[in-house]
Amino acid sequence: MLTDRYLMINADDFGSFSCANAAIMELLLNEKSALTSSTVMAPAPWAPQACRFAAAHPELAIGVHLTLTCEWSPVRWGPVSQGDTATLRDEEGYLWHTTAQVEQHASLCQIQQEILAQIARCRALGMANPSHMDNHMGSLYGIATGRFELLETTIGIAAQMGLPFRLPASIGAHTFQNTMLGIATDPHTTASAASQVVAFCRENGVALPDHLIPGEWGGPQDQSYEAYREYLYDLYANIPAGVTETYLHPALECDELKAAVGSWQHRVWEHRIMADPMTRQHIEAHGIRLISYRDLANLQK
Repeated sequence: MLTDRYLMINADDFGSFSCANAAIMELLLNEKSALTSSTVMAPAPWAPQACRFAAAHPELAIGVHLTLTCEWSPVRWGPVSQGDTATLRDEEGYLWHTTAQVEQHASLCQIQQEILAQIARCRALGMANPSHMDNHMGSLYGIATGRFELLETTIGIAAQMGLPFRLPASIGAHTFQNTMLGIATDPHTTASAASQVVAFCRENGVALPDHLIPGEWGGPQDQSYEAYREYLYDLYANIPAGVTETYLHPALECDELKAAVGSWQHRVWEHRIMADPMTRQHIEAHGIRLISYRDLANLQK
């Protein structure tokens, strides 16, 4: 593991809403922003715009946010694959609402074909060279019911595609305590399964962050923008040695977002924090180097 401290800040849910796209595109083009990467939800309605933006800016680190769930009731989408997707759909024909439902119902074959279809759609829409892959809602990690074969399949595709993947190489107590990660499986079993997958990644050249530490919602930091900003500043300043990834969901305030997402206020705050030049200055003042997923791939070659 590297002894210096590196931080990747990824914007998830690119393609979900027009106001999310506007926020993410603005931040990625802002040299004073602390945002370093983003990932596109291929099934979502605004994915074409996100992929066209990636095509216009191939130097940026924009990847694929593998999406097997659709948790927002007012906004629904189905699978991308044109093959049989019956096990990926709920009673209304859309993707399942929860990670547990995906693990309980989805066939491994249909999961695999959907992952490949989502990558293919992003490429067909212009994202010729995705920088990495990650996973919306953790639906491909097996951490809701212990179905770790989903993670093994996903990592196999990452190796096949030569793409980095969001999986922490180091799993500690903080990983299981983080509410944003939503790990419901036994820590010992989960850590054992993850270590085997990490070993496979090392053997097959799949670049991984050393640590994954997303900021959490639901504490005193929710009381105001200022409290949330200070919470994130403290989180960033205290990352461990090596490469840490954290992720956000920045968006501008809009009626579409408010109607669909209960946590919309956090997303608006996250855009504001990332747009503030003080955020990048704060991170760099603590001797931390901001890097992207493209940088990570080069670091681990």
